[in-house]
Amino acid sequence: MSETPQHESTDSSASQEAPDFAAMTRDIAEVPAVEVIVTVAVNLMSAAAVKLGLTEEGDEHKDLDEARKLIHALAGLLDGGATEISSFHAAPLRDGLKSLQLAFREASVVPDEPGQGPGEKYTGPVYG
Repeated sequence: MSETPQHESTDSSASQEAPDFAAMTRDIAEVPAVEVIVTVAVNLMSAAAVKLGLTEEGDEHKDLDEARKLIHALAGLLDGGATEISSFHAAPLRDGLKSLQLAFREASVVPDEPGQGPGEKYTGPVYG
């Protein structure tokens, strides 16, 4: 008689518990809106930096088309949320946005016309 290992079900969803949406809702309900906005902005900034090749891996993840989208979304968020968050929070985020816009301009083989770069619809032209 040969010993054949029995295969368990490969359906990983059956072995995992369903997320506790009630607990997640309670957790998010306790977070102030300013904190949510700032967290989303920081995540967009981080993702844009990666797509610009500004991380240790450098060009490995560089994708200027993706970076453009992320920077534009960040600019829109900051433009729309500026009145909702204090200048204490907004000022460093705007500085980070400008740095990303400048990095994008430097990384572009054919730079956009002033005012046409990512997010410049919201911020106005960015010059180095």
